[in-house]
Amino acid sequence: MINTPKRADDILNFQINGFHQYIFDKTAHIYFVSKNFEKLTGFKEDELLDESRDLYSLLVHPEDLKVYSTFIEKTCAFETSESVEYHLIKKDGSIIYVRDTISSVKGEDGTMILSSYLTDISEFEIDNKNLRFLDETSPCGFLKYTCEKNPRVTFVNKQLIDFLRIPNVDSPEFDLPEMYKQNIFLFIPPDERRRFSLFLNRVNTAGKPIAGEMSLLRLDGTRIRVFGWVTKHKNEDGSEEFQSAFMDISERFENNEINEANRYIKALSEVYDKIFEFNTLNNTVKCLYSNNSSMFKHFENISMPLDEALKKFITESVDKNDSEMVKNFFDDFSSKKFFEPDAKPPTISYKALSSDNVLRQYNGVFIKVTESIGYFCLRRTHESNEVSDLKNQNLQLKEKMNDLIMRFSDGIAAFEVTPEEYMKPLYASENVCEFFGYTNEEWIPLTKKYTPWKEFVARSEASNEDFLNFLKNGEAEFTYFDYKAECEKKIRAVCTQKDMYAKSPRYVVLYSVDENAENKKEISENHSVTIRTFGYFDVFVDDKPIAFRNKKSKELLALLIDRKGGFVTSEEAIGFLWEDEPANTLTQSRYRKVALRLKNTLEEYGVSDIVESVDGKRRIVREKVKCDLFDYLSGSKEYSKDFKGSYLTNYSWAETTLGELINS
Repeated sequence: MINTPKRADDILNFQINGFHQYIFDKTAHIYFVSKNFEKLTGFKEDELLDESRDLYSLLVHPEDLKVYSTFIEKTCAFETSESVEYHLIKKDGSIIYVRDTISSVKGEDGTMILSSYLTDISEFEIDNKNLRFLDETSPCGFLKYTCEKNPRVTFVNKQLIDFLRIPNVDSPEFDLPEMYKQNIFLFIPPDERRRFSLFLNRVNTAGKPIAGEMSLLRLDGTRIRVFGWVTKHKNEDGSEEFQSAFMDISERFENNEINEANRYIKALSEVYDKIFEFNTLNNTVKCLYSNNSSMFKHFENISMPLDEALKKFITESVDKNDSEMVKNFFDDFSSKKFFEPDAKPPTISYKALSSDNVLRQYNGVFIKVTESIGYFCLRRTHESNEVSDLKNQNLQLKEKMNDLIMRFSDGIAAFEVTPEEYMKPLYASENVCEFFGYTNEEWIPLTKKYTPWKEFVARSEASNEDFLNFLKNGEAEFTYFDYKAECEKKIRAVCTQKDMYAKSPRYVVLYSVDENAENKKEISENHSVTIRTFGYFDVFVDDKPIAFRNKKSKELLALLIDRKGGFVTSEEAIGFLWEDEPANTLTQSRYRKVALRLKNTLEEYGVSDIVESVDGKRRIVREKVKCDLFDYLSGSKEYSKDFKGSYLTNYSWAETTLGELINS
C-alpha cells in the first residue's frame, strides 16, 4: 500500500529536496529545516538555528561564499524569486553541488521570510566540467549569443577570451567586457558589420549554418583574422540562440596578404615606372619599385621622412610651374582626404626632371591600400600618345564598352596579356569579377591559367576588336553604372606602352576614378511621355516611339508599369523576365545589364526621371507619364471605353492583370 502524504509538513519534510526557511531581522538566519534537508547535508535542525547569525553560511564552500552572500542580500532586499548554484560541505566532509532557489515574501509585520529549495546537481557539474575542459583546451573560440537585432553574448569560452585579449575579473577594465556582452557587433570591425549582419539574417531565416573568414576586434583595438561558422540552436530554456566557433588564422592571412601585396606590386610595376608607399601612421615614404634607369633605384625599400622627401622632390625635380599643384596634391594625402570613404583614386599630371636631366611629362595615380597606406604609381607620358589620342579613343570606346562596366565600385585589377592572344588575371579586388561577368567561384580558376582573349571578354560583351584597339592605344576612360551607389562613374584602364606584337607580355591595370561633373547628363523636364499598354506595349516621347535596342529592357519597363507605381525588387523582376530560371548570380548579373540598358535608353531620350531606383528596387513615377492603364483605372468616364480586351500582348505574365481588367 502506498503512503500518500496528506499534510503540508509531510510534503516539506519528504517530497521537496532540501527545503529550509530563513527569517530576516537585521540579519538572515534559519528558523526551519526539513527532514530532507537534514538527510541531504547531514546536519540536524538544532545545529543550524541561531537568531544572531547565519549558521548555514558555514556549510557553503569558501570559494563560493561571496556568490552565496550576494545572493542572500539580494533576496532579502525585496520580494523576488532567484536561483544560484554553489558548493556545500556536508557534515561528513564531502562536497556537493546544489542549485538554490529562494522565494522571498514580506510578512504582515514587515519581516522578510525566505523559502529555500535545494536541489543536488552534482551529476550535472561533472558533465559541465567535461564541457569546460573541452572549452578550455580546444583551439577554437566558442561563442553563444541571442537572436535579437543587437545580439547579447551569453557565453564565451576561455580560448576566445584569449583570442580577444579580454581582461580577467580583477582587471580595472572589467566593466568593458560587460559592455561588449550587450552587443556582439562591438567585436566586429565597422567595415565588416553589415556583412556579419547579413550572415546572421540568413542563418536566422534559412536555419542553415554559414562558414567563412572575417576579422574580429580585440579589446586593445587590434584585429584578429578568424575562420568560423554561425549556427542557430535552441538552448536549455527552449529559446533560440546563435552559436559560433572560430579558429585563429591570422598568421596565414598575414602571409597571404604579403604574397598578395607582392603580386599586386609586381603587376603594377609592369604598368608604372615607379611605385611609392606613403604611410600616414609612420609619416614615411619609400620607393617600392623603380626601373633600372631611375635615380630612385638606389633608395628602394628605404623609408624616408615624408615631409623632407616631398620638399626635396618638389624643390629639385618638379617644374616650377607645376610645383604648387604637386604640393597641394600631396597635402591632400597628408590630411587623409584621399582615404575618405567615398574618395576615388586621385590622379595628377605634371612635368619633372627625369634621370637624364630632361624635363618630361609624368602621370600619377594614388591608390588606397589600407586606412593608413597608399601607393603613388607614376609613369612617364610618351609624347606620341598625348591627350588628343586618349580623347579620340574614349569617343570610340565609350558607346561599345558602356555595357561592359556593370558594377565596379572602387575595384582594382591587373592582367597579363600575351602576344599569343591569351590573358590571365594577376590581381583583382573582390568585385572585379562582376566587371567581366564572372562569379567569384568562376573567377578563381582563371587566375591559375591563360584564357584566350575572345573567351575571356565574351561575357563582358566587349568585342575582340574593341579589346585589341584598347591594347594598341594603351590607355582609356569610359563610363559605367555603379549599382551600389546608384549613379554613373568612370573607370580608367592603363596598359604597358609596349609593341602589342612583341614577344614579351603586356599588363593591364583597371581602377575607378571620379567622374567630372560636366560629363553628367541632365534630365530634361520638357518631354511628354505616353505609354500604351492596351494591345502591344509601346512608349512614346513627344509622340515619337522609343526604339529599344534590347527586348528585356523594354519588358522591364512594362513590368514597372504593370506594378502601377509600386517598387519591384531585383528578385521579383528576375522571376518575370526569366520565368524558368531561379534568382542566382548569373541572372542577377543579367538583370543588372538589363536595368542599365533601360536607364541608358531613357537617358538618350531625356526621360530617365520616369523610373525611380532606391536600393536596387525600381518603380515607375506615375506623375511623370500618361498611360492608358492608369487613365482607365482612374474610373473617369472619359477613359471607360479604352480597354478593348487586350493588355500587354507581348508578355505572358501580363495575363493576371488582364483577367482583373476583364472582370472589373
